[in-house]
Amino acid sequence: MCPRPYRLGRRQAAIERSRAGILAAARQLLTAKTGFSGFTIDRVAKQAGVARMTVYYQFKGKRGLLEALYTNLAARSGMEDLPETFRKSDPLQALLEFIAIFIRFWSSDRLAIRRLHALSALDPEIADTIEAHAELRRQGLQVIVAQAKDRYGHPAARKLSEAVDILQMLTSFETFDHLAGTSRKPNEVGDTLMRLAIATVVLYGAPIEQ
Repeated sequence: MCPRPYRLGRRQAAIERSRAGILAAARQLLTAKTGFSGFTIDRVAKQAGVARMTVYYQFKGKRGLLEALYTNLAARSGMEDLPETFRKSDPLQALLEFIAIFIRFWSSDRLAIRRLHALSALDPEIADTIEAHAELRRQGLQVIVAQAKDRYGHPAARKLSEAVDILQMLTSFETFDHLAGTSRKPNEVGDTLMRLAIATVVLYGAPIEQ
């Protein structure tokens, strides 16, 4: 039996352990009580117990590391369930499940996500990563809103784009974080957002009686 596949398997397992350790260290430093001003590749490497070049080898730099951390947080929250929402026969039910998945994501590691979004305001490269994820969310909402228009006739055709804009705002981390405050539970915030989202789809564009 050739030992090469076994050695390669052990090496891959070691790489995956190293990657997981680096991501854990990055999260710990990002959510430190002292803030994220001291977040550097050197400090991440020291916290993870690896060489600085190992971090660069795994993630290519700070942007790649933070992008991987954001993706890791999403995956751990169950974001893989999102494609299933688009298989729902009722677009309104799809919208509710879509929102529930993002509420679950935003509440899964709120401080880490908040600080990643804060970093995006300071670093254009990180902003690109956050905006790319936001654009994917918008595309999903566009699909659901178009399906709702086809099935129910709402939102009004001339208001489809604006309805998506409103839903994009309602499903953002910033909206969740603001509504959650210091005491409101995720399910309470979710209930509020779901009601507003359904109202947006069903009522937006309808004439307002004077």
